[in-house]
Amino acid sequence: MSRTATGTAVGRSVTKAPSRVVVCRDCCCGTVKVAGDHGAQTARLRSAVPMRVSECLDVCEQANVIVVQPSAEARRGGARPVWLGLVNDPDATEDIIAWVNAGGPGVAPMPAVLDLYVFVPQQRSARV
Repeated sequence: MSRTATGTAVGRSVTKAPSRVVVCRDCCCGTVKVAGDHGAQTARLRSAVPMRVSECLDVCEQANVIVVQPSAEARRGGARPVWLGLVNDPDATEDIIAWVNAGGPGVAPMPAVLDLYVFVPQQRSARV
């Protein structure tokens, strides 16, 4: 593969950054303090969508917290991350996966059932 003077590969297609999820797994989320099979939830998300695990997002009262981040293109269009709390049901995890795979915030409509999980954090952590 050849490269330009700036190091950019020539002939390679550029992949756009997709919507992704951030899963809180620290002091409350993903621990015995919250009921559920946290390992299975994390594994399922990791197998289906771009995902990263975060340390505490400082919203422990909403454990388990998942933040759905828009794609870079959707973010440029005004989409913002959607914070979901109390995500302890495998069906909710599947709804999140379906939404992210459809494009996520700013691209695809959020499944109506996820409205039950949406919250606005009082303070934003710098880690998301």
